[in-house]
Amino acid sequence: MTDNQRLNRRTLIKTGAAAIAMPALLGANSASAQAKVIKIGHVSPRTGPLAGFGEADTFILEQVRGILGSGLQSGGKSYKVEIVSKDSQSSGSRAAEVASELIQRDKVDLLVTAGTPDTTNPVSDQAEVNEVPCVATNCPWQPYFFGRKGDPAKGFNWTYLFFWGLEDVIAAFLALWDGAPTNKVVGGLFPNDADGNAWGDKERGLPPALAAAGYKLLDPGRYQVMNNDFSSQIAAFKAANAEIVTGNMIPPDFSTFWSQAAQQGFKPKIVTIGKALLFPSVINSLGARGNGLTSEVWWTPNHPFKSGLTGQNCAQLAKAYEDATKRPWSQPIGFQHALFEVAIDVLKRAKAIEPKAILDSIVATNYQSIVGPVQWTGKPVKNVTKTPLVAGQWQRKGDKFELVITANRPAPNIPTGGKLELLS
Repeated sequence: MTDNQRLNRRTLIKTGAAAIAMPALLGANSASAQAKVIKIGHVSPRTGPLAGFGEADTFILEQVRGILGSGLQSGGKSYKVEIVSKDSQSSGSRAAEVASELIQRDKVDLLVTAGTPDTTNPVSDQAEVNEVPCVATNCPWQPYFFGRKGDPAKGFNWTYLFFWGLEDVIAAFLALWDGAPTNKVVGGLFPNDADGNAWGDKERGLPPALAAAGYKLLDPGRYQVMNNDFSSQIAAFKAANAEIVTGNMIPPDFSTFWSQAAQQGFKPKIVTIGKALLFPSVINSLGARGNGLTSEVWWTPNHPFKSGLTGQNCAQLAKAYEDATKRPWSQPIGFQHALFEVAIDVLKRAKAIEPKAILDSIVATNYQSIVGPVQWTGKPVKNVTKTPLVAGQWQRKGDKFELVITANRPAPNIPTGGKLELLS
């Protein structure tokens, strides 16, 4: 079964994803008169270089549509729910365009979006200017908030995010590196995009935090996305004897860098890259050179959380995905599921299906999701609530790679599964 094939209800029932989704779970009353249709607009990257973030969309959308088949009860009324999903094509301009379509043409009641600042930020900007409530995830909070010129004293009115921040990824990376025998010289790879500029920011990004922890970061400057030559960066890292490489890259750029590093004899002990190394497909494409690479870890089948929507734990959701798609689980599965968990919880609690009431319901959220608690309390800023983060390593187990959690100091309730192994 390919990603483009729609999963039928029988498949979902067999995998357990919809078997527990009884109408009573949503409080739907099939005998009551149906009121207006609630429309949820959804935007994520299904194609383009960020397509890995939308890889689970087909599965998650079919799962949620199956659960909502009997309707949704809100404010004493029963509603049909329609999810209108759009592909941002990994393009900020396209994300803004389809978000505008969802607002102006489809008249959605709630927007949800996921998949790096390239998608979440333009969608959220459209929601903010048009006064449509919006929930986002899968984007570190600094590029989401400051990348949209957010003022911590004021925040935004209509747009809210649940995810981790740069302080969390820094803590996870340091937990990964601190026990390793290295010279603490780190080469940085930061693209000229919202993520890269946030990660490399001299005030809020990695530079001051790594310096405070005793690491020396060599930042050769921003490179353009879809770069085909990393020779200058590699030369700088070799000259500085960098034994650790870190940064935030899209998969094609990391593949280019890692191939050229081998060709040019650059052999760091640890390579810890955000974004690019999240996905099994990327690691598998690297062959033997995928073994031992490290990254932040947002979600795995071993995380100790459960869906408030389906009752599935993390392992059950991951297995349902693998059984239905014949593909390995990936980290965005949990957050795409949680995005709709939160959306449905918000709509159930809304006093009316109109923008201000839905917004009030978002603000009042206190929900236990499959990625952890979601509750906007005003910290770290008004529009952001954080989820836990750890770090891990891709290790070959038999004939496949497994993402093993090797450092959990920032979130000790998430169990480790092994120890860090230096690159050979």
